[in-house]
Amino acid sequence: MKSTGITRKVDELGRVVLPIEMRRTLDISEKDALEIYVEGENIILRKHQESCIFCDSTKDLVNFNGRNVCKACIEKLNNRD
Repeated sequence: MKSTGITRKVDELGRVVLPIEMRRTLDISEKDALEIYVEGENIILRKHQESCIFCDSTKDLVNFNGRNVCKACIEKLNNRD
């Protein structure tokens, strides 16, 4: 993990402001969804990216009943015996 030397305080509502330089570098815009992970004592933020529920692919997605499935997985499901 790379240290940026930037620190921010958590406000009364539990919010933390991400510096504009970091948001620009990571292409995070206002209203973008972020995924929150915990790894040991670390909190990890990652820009949310739609992906297949089976293989996590982000290419050729089709929405089926509110879930994303890639075309490759659809083909595998159609060809199973």
